[in-house]
Amino acid sequence: MLPLMAAAVQDAFPSIPGAGVVSVCALIFTVASFWWINARQGHLKSWEPHSFAAIVHCSMARLRLPLVLHNTGAKPIVVQDLRLTFPDEPASHLPLLWMSSPSRLQPGPEDEPKLPAGFAVAGREAKQLLIEFEAPFSGFLPEPRDYKVQLQVRVGHRKGWRSLLTFTLRAANIIDPDRYTVYSNAPLELTKEDRQKADAALLELLDEQEGLSAPGERKRRDSLNDEGDTGTNL
Repeated sequence: MLPLMAAAVQDAFPSIPGAGVVSVCALIFTVASFWWINARQGHLKSWEPHSFAAIVHCSMARLRLPLVLHNTGAKPIVVQDLRLTFPDEPASHLPLLWMSSPSRLQPGPEDEPKLPAGFAVAGREAKQLLIEFEAPFSGFLPEPRDYKVQLQVRVGHRKGWRSLLTFTLRAANIIDPDRYTVYSNAPLELTKEDRQKADAALLELLDEQEGLSAPGERKRRDSLNDEGDTGTNL
């Protein structure tokens, strides 16, 4: 690389002697290498989770996700806040906010959740963590289908919310919405028994909100209930 840089500098400044050209190129290379190794600002990367924990009521939605955050640059990145949004759903669906950082994915009485707190991801390193998101009366009442979910982040060196990851949440795998437990986020083929169980549980949640629904919505849900009685496929 240095010979190429020296030739370029020599062509641009023919009056500079050869030794001076080499010295200038060496200085440029040293400064650039130092910046790349120690001072380059990178960005965060994340990947779709393979599993999640969920519980959904008509008055509350809670999701627990295992996440991996990777800093591609040399400088540390401070994460100030996280949240989940549903970009393809109605605007009435509120974001699910970062409520705690539990110690394990499977919810249980031994949980020792920590309140949200900013943290740093060191340069060129990855950080694995569990984040629990929640929203009261969020309007998110899952149907047995895939949802487009966006993980948004606020970082110390930028202003506002920024999209970190867009992934598919496979809500069809939530076969017992009233029980806070772990589900796979893989596109699994559920058995007929599991599909019927998921249908019944989700329709029960819909019935709980029936009093708040418009007449047209009530009619649509009655139709769903009729299909559930015959064992519809998800």
